[in-house]
Amino acid sequence: MTSPFLGEFMGTAVLILLGNGVVANVLLKKSKGEGGGWIVISAGWAFAVLCGVITAVACGSRDAHLNPAVTLGFAVVSGDFSKLVPYIAAQLLGAVAGATLVWLQYLPHWKETTEPGLKLACYSTSPAIRNPASNVISEIIGTFVLVFVAGAIFSRAVAGSGYPPGFGPYLVGVLVWAIGLSLGGPTGYAINPARDLGPRIAHAILPIAGKGTSDWGYALVPVIGPLVGGSIAGVAVRVLRF
Repeated sequence: MTSPFLGEFMGTAVLILLGNGVVANVLLKKSKGEGGGWIVISAGWAFAVLCGVITAVACGSRDAHLNPAVTLGFAVVSGDFSKLVPYIAAQLLGAVAGATLVWLQYLPHWKETTEPGLKLACYSTSPAIRNPASNVISEIIGTFVLVFVAGAIFSRAVAGSGYPPGFGPYLVGVLVWAIGLSLGGPTGYAINPARDLGPRIAHAILPIAGKGTSDWGYALVPVIGPLVGGSIAGVAVRVLRF
């Protein structure tokens, strides 16, 4: 019953449940994790990626992209774009499902949290300083690092050097942790259109107590920036022939 579509759906749902879940744990009032800070959030997202990748592989997607920018980047590398539409559809649906589970998990805490901005932050990203051009550049750079270094992790030179089978997802988790710690401050490092757009849609349609706007004016930045960054990284990997 497993399939690549199911793998991308389930993997992305787990990614968002745990990733957006750690943000909710830190930001929502009366949560036992309230006030945990950036280190907790960046670590939680790293582990969320690890768990999402493992889930995706187990459910049928050996690619385990969980991210339209990664799917696009590796399509550029291979020249095969046939997976683009089904994978992105599965990733978006999985992201909405995972975000819905976050709402259920923290159901009593939405009412206790009065700031609408904190509730939106549990779903989608926003910039520390709102400057669309700079924000897009930040997302391009972060996503370039994600796709380029992921390509290096699974390259013949690295993966073929003899690290244990299945170790790759752990290295990808470390990579996402590094991006969060080093590059995440300007925009909250979406680096994944599905990670931002799917939960933003969920925020818009779910009956979250006291929610405000879903900030659709910013929504294109964490979609366009990662897609551009992933494409550039794909070109770089193809040119270098990892």
